[in-house]
Amino acid sequence: MELYLDSADLKEIQSAFKLGFLAGLTTTPTFMQREGVLDVDATILQLADIVPVLQIEALGHTAEDIVAEAKRQEALGLDRARTVYKIPISMEGARACRMLREEGFLVNLHLVYTLQQAYIAMAAGATYVCPLVGRLQDQGTDALQLVSAIVDLKHRHGYETKIMFSSVRHLEHIRNAIEIGVDTITVPWKVMQQMTSNHLTQLGSDQFYLDNRRVTTTVAQAMRAAEVCLPPTSTVQEALVHMTKGGFGAVVLTENGRPLGMFTDGDVRRWLQTTENPDLQLPIAQITTLQSPSTIPASAKLAEAEQRFKEAKVDQLVVVEDGQVLGLLDVQDLMA
Repeated sequence: MELYLDSADLKEIQSAFKLGFLAGLTTTPTFMQREGVLDVDATILQLADIVPVLQIEALGHTAEDIVAEAKRQEALGLDRARTVYKIPISMEGARACRMLREEGFLVNLHLVYTLQQAYIAMAAGATYVCPLVGRLQDQGTDALQLVSAIVDLKHRHGYETKIMFSSVRHLEHIRNAIEIGVDTITVPWKVMQQMTSNHLTQLGSDQFYLDNRRVTTTVAQAMRAAEVCLPPTSTVQEALVHMTKGGFGAVVLTENGRPLGMFTDGDVRRWLQTTENPDLQLPIAQITTLQSPSTIPASAKLAEAEQRFKEAKVDQLVVVEDGQVLGLLDVQDLMA
């Protein structure tokens, strides 16, 4: 089934055709007016350079007018093999379709609302016939039954006309088109962007990325760059300033770059609760007992760090390399 974009928004079109697999673009005068297009011919040529196949309107009151308009547009520099001329279904439109097809033009007889109109389009040799599903449903018509009947008509009588499912409003329309078995569907960009979305897919993808990160990312790559080291002679106030700047709620107490212990905001709270007239200028070493902190080598993978967090029952690990402190790894960094 061919997948077309239905738009006149240049940014949408450029984004969509980077996908590399869209069959072409359908556009209308209404779309162009909505986008503020003032030079239609220039816009048509610009779009033709972007898309594999361009479907544009060829309007006129008589078959001769329609044919003349299609030829005028082709004379701008359009490739006949890559341009489909859209003509509203009517007897004059069907006659113009036959005249153009006999000269090798590609034609889409569209604005189809009945099976009889679709039959005329196929009998005239249209390259495409285009029922407007969303508009039909707006009028209370069983549009899906009509499209199914058009598909049946094509196959029962051996017509080569491609059936294009258009006026797509939502994802359910795309599922309908697939199940009915049309040849082509033209879809607005906002709907097309939703076609690969599914919450289970997202959950699975997120888990794969997380698991891959655990076994490919080192602690050194995951830890946040921050100044977390202080000598134990530093004051409580200096430690609080460091905690705030580093965003960890903890500092590593070191001597010559080697870890001696940890001092956390929890230690500060407990000290404040049990001390009368606490002095923030006191050295950290006077208010806490230094204990060797839980460490992790900088070269370790995050999967190893996750296990270390569980074993040590801590929220931060001191990252070391050759015995020297490089920084802190917070348990939340595993999920970043």
